[in-house]
Amino acid sequence: MADRLYLRHSTDKQTDARQRYALAPLLAAGSSTYEDPATSSRILSLHRTGFKKLLDEAAVGDTIRIADAARLFRSVADIIALRPVLIRRGLHLRVESGLLSGIDLASDDPGTKMMVSVLAAVLEFQRDMISENTKEGVAAAEAAGKTLGRPAALGEGEVVELVEAFREGAAVKALARQYDIAPKTVRRVLDAAGARDVPDDLSSLLDGDDQDDVADGQEQAPADPVVVVDVPGLVAEHLVDVADDAVRQALAAGQTIRRGQGYSVRVTAPVSVHVAMIEHSAAALMQSPAGRKAHRIHESRVTSMKPEGTR
Repeated sequence: MADRLYLRHSTDKQTDARQRYALAPLLAAGSSTYEDPATSSRILSLHRTGFKKLLDEAAVGDTIRIADAARLFRSVADIIALRPVLIRRGLHLRVESGLLSGIDLASDDPGTKMMVSVLAAVLEFQRDMISENTKEGVAAAEAAGKTLGRPAALGEGEVVELVEAFREGAAVKALARQYDIAPKTVRRVLDAAGARDVPDDLSSLLDGDDQDDVADGQEQAPADPVVVVDVPGLVAEHLVDVADDAVRQALAAGQTIRRGQGYSVRVTAPVSVHVAMIEHSAAALMQSPAGRKAHRIHESRVTSMKPEGTR
């Protein structure tokens, strides 16, 4: 049963010095540390890269330790989503400073549930007040004629050159190196210029002659049959924020099946949706032994359901 430390700060101008001070004895003892730097509290904890890694590596009985509750959750929605995951996995959650120190916030009893919900509501109110004050300050600055935000990464002439180079075949990463900017900045510039637009009907790009013919009188099997697959819980948790609507809807309609300390989600969906789940979750799951195992199990189950002749 190990201690696992979690740290987060909201912007790249902030530091985690105060958190490290509160967690100093545990850091000195060599406890595993997981961080989400420059990460907004509006991103639910289960969707954060550092906290996902913590969950992947945590074992039953481990304790998640934080300097203060706001580092992990700052809304009622967040704690409502988080607590069931911690309880299912047999994990503990403790704050190292303040009135809450010594209390297991993942305890599955009515008193703790009520206390945590009230705390989350207070933290959410504080965050909303900070946001409101910030907006009022921005409005006042704009009314005074001040220019806000960071300077543009590229000048107008450079934007034109970048877009033209992309249309002539230059790669995004090559352009990022050339202009000394991040690839995501290149993509944002290209998207603003419409340089990466694709046809709405992608089927127009396909050659009709490549379609398979079906012999007369022969019944064609469904190309994308609906099958039932038990998706490991760890895989399901990595898919909660995926941008694929079909995947999210299939998971939401699934049935949770408990298996000892773990669980799975029984999903009924077309084979293509199950394959999409594998593709969306593979990269994140490969970061830990538990994730790799869950990926192998999931992939094996989906493969066994595929019709013969499909990939």
